[in-house]
Amino acid sequence: MMHCVANGHQITALANLKPLAASRKDELDSFLYQTVGHDAISYYAECMGLPLYRRGIFGRSLIQDADYKLTIGDETEDLFELLKEVKESNPDIQGVSVGAILSNYQRVRVENVCSRLGLTPLAYLWRRNQKELLSEMIDAGINAILIKVAAIGLKPTHLGKSIKELFPYLCSLNEKYDVHICGEGGEYETFTLDCPLFIKRLHV
Repeated sequence: MMHCVANGHQITALANLKPLAASRKDELDSFLYQTVGHDAISYYAECMGLPLYRRGIFGRSLIQDADYKLTIGDETEDLFELLKEVKESNPDIQGVSVGAILSNYQRVRVENVCSRLGLTPLAYLWRRNQKELLSEMIDAGINAILIKVAAIGLKPTHLGKSIKELFPYLCSLNEKYDVHICGEGGEYETFTLDCPLFIKRLHV
């Protein structure tokens, strides 16, 4: 989103998909969405002074091919319904900020949804060098902490540590084991406590 603002766009709303309450799960086996930390997403709206639209994830990863076409029951359709609601409430919205760096699976599905809604996907991070990108995030003042680890070399003791603290270690894991420095392969998930877009910071 910071790149969107830097390129002249105005952020007018936030949107998030979450596990259904009935599932009693904080993390879903999703190919498309990060759900770890979903219970704290509402704080982002408060920190940014923006409206937040949320919807439960009803679908599953039914279509796992490289290409995607409209499939009832696929989790991609939950994104369509969520962004449809956002656009209906905010008719002037023209684009969607996309954080995908390397995943064609994510990119193809977001582009599919956006094309059906007449929205432009803004993917400023796409195919960026991950070492340079994470370094830029840190230098820009993004304070994000790890809330999940799932890769060789990453342990529960790394939870709660910031990307700034772990940057040298993540680089070494990349050199030794080809771990994605930005966690693009699901090696870790983060939660942002502060960044230049926030009007107030979070404390944990």
